[in-house]
Amino acid sequence: MVASILGGTLLLAGIPKLRDRDGLLTVVKGYRLLPDRMERVVAVTLPFVEVLVGAALILGVAGGWAAAGAALLFTAFAAGLAANLVRGRRDLDCGCFAFSAHEVPRIGWFHAVRAASFAAAAFVLAATGSAEIAPIERLVGGASGLLIVLAVVAMVQIKAVVHVGRRPVDDYLTSASIKLRAVSTESRYGS
Repeated sequence: MVASILGGTLLLAGIPKLRDRDGLLTVVKGYRLLPDRMERVVAVTLPFVEVLVGAALILGVAGGWAAAGAALLFTAFAAGLAANLVRGRRDLDCGCFAFSAHEVPRIGWFHAVRAASFAAAAFVLAATGSAEIAPIERLVGGASGLLIVLAVVAMVQIKAVVHVGRRPVDDYLTSASIKLRAVSTESRYGS
């Protein structure tokens, strides 16, 4: 199940990056951690590595090696995030999954801790080795892990749309409401 959660996360991260290489290059450059030539290499290879390692974890192929690869990837992500946070650079796109086109990009310690937690889980998975798992157990564990990943994705998507305690129409009417109050106040007290 842990391998499927890590693998599903890497697939969710890697697939959008395959489609938006320019966006990924912009994010990598924004972190200011690598020389120019390495930024381009990372932008070209990272999506393929994430997808390959993610698929290997889900399918149970090269389990120990795939887990070690995931541990290295998540450690690098956590280190890059932490380095920029320590420098006070928060106005960056996390680059974790898809790239923000509509929102102001902003990283926080949550992102670094999340990446470090995934790295720790991957290190434990790599250290425990690849025990022989029956096919049905692998299938149930894999399906359970992927369902957890999909549930988290669904909750994040719902949270992006639904704002508890706020009606969506408020955003559109706020400025009109302020103008109406100003006009009402002017007409009541004369100007």
